[in-house]
Amino acid sequence: MSDIRIAPSILSADFARLGEEVQAIDKAGCDWIHVDVMDGHFVPNITIGPAVIKALRPHSAKPFDVHLMISPVDQYLEAFAEAGADIISFHPEAGAHPHRTVQTIHSLGKQAGLVLNPATPLDILDYLIDDLDLILVMSVNPGFGGQSFIDSQLRKVEAIRKRIDDTGKDIRLEVDGGIDLKTAPKAIAAGADTLVAGTATFRGGPDQYAANISGLRGE
Repeated sequence: MSDIRIAPSILSADFARLGEEVQAIDKAGCDWIHVDVMDGHFVPNITIGPAVIKALRPHSAKPFDVHLMISPVDQYLEAFAEAGADIISFHPEAGAHPHRTVQTIHSLGKQAGLVLNPATPLDILDYLIDDLDLILVMSVNPGFGGQSFIDSQLRKVEAIRKRIDDTGKDIRLEVDGGIDLKTAPKAIAAGADTLVAGTATFRGGPDQYAANISGLRGE
């Protein structure tokens, strides 16, 4: 099987039957369940909180990849950990002390990810990369699904891939935003090993999910 992990974003799922949708993408062969948490403050949209994640947790044993687009972030980490998140990713702009945030996530027994917006410079990684389990590159501006891929982020992915390889550590490199059958190969070629895809995964309904996921992997 390909080492490319597919993490469908449930932001594009049918919210009226969210538990069934999580079961469907699990059965279809996804690797992670990507959960976008937005607060209407850090980003211009509001989605879900810990209670929904807790309710969804019994519907899949796959890792829950929880992307926190909330500020301030630190005071909510424990709630999301207890709700069932396996990976907790945050934006460095969402708190005063990103390294402390990483430490807190690890103290809760979870993997820690750092999210870089399109304009976030790479030097934020200088003193953090060795402590990270995941780096998520946003290839759109966060806040809404269905946006177009920003090609300039491919250079960022390439640069981060080199940094990860230089560490010798098992740090996943994830890309989120505008991922579809055309952009997925570009992200993979640049060095991504994990792809978040909402619209491209959920297009066509449950009968199509397996084919959508396989196509994103390039199989």
